Amino acid sequence: MTLHIETPALLFSATSLILLAYTNRFLTVATIVRGLKKTYKEKENKMILLEIKNLNLRLTLIRYMQMAGVMSLFLSVFTMLLLFLDQQLFGIYLFGFSLLSLLISLGLSFWEINISVDALRLHLSDIVEKETKV
Repeated sequence: MTLHIETPALLFSATSLILLAYTNRFLTVATIVRGLKKTYKEKENKMILLEIKNLNLRLTLIRYMQMAGVMSLFLSVFTMLLLFLDQQLFGIYLFGFSLLSLLISLGLSFWEINISVDALRLHLSDIVEKETKV
């Protein structure tokens, strides 16, 4: 198998867009956490505390998503360096690890999205219950 230097470069645009999306998710969740913390200090509601715990898990997942995405990009760049130095075999293996890191990042993203959707459904459940009673 031959790996050309252009192949790892193809991940640059995809990985950059993914990292941008992860950063946007992080900033949104962080803003929500700050608002909920302020609300919780004003009135200690158990539901708010549960939402904060859920958001804390999501922040942790987003951090790991970002770390795996950055690692994928780093390994892609390092692969290009190895290919430039005619280290074909090491470059192939490193590119494989780069793809694995990207898969991990995407898997964590899938998990975080599922948690987010479940949290929104829980948040809306009281409205749905009222609507079904009417």
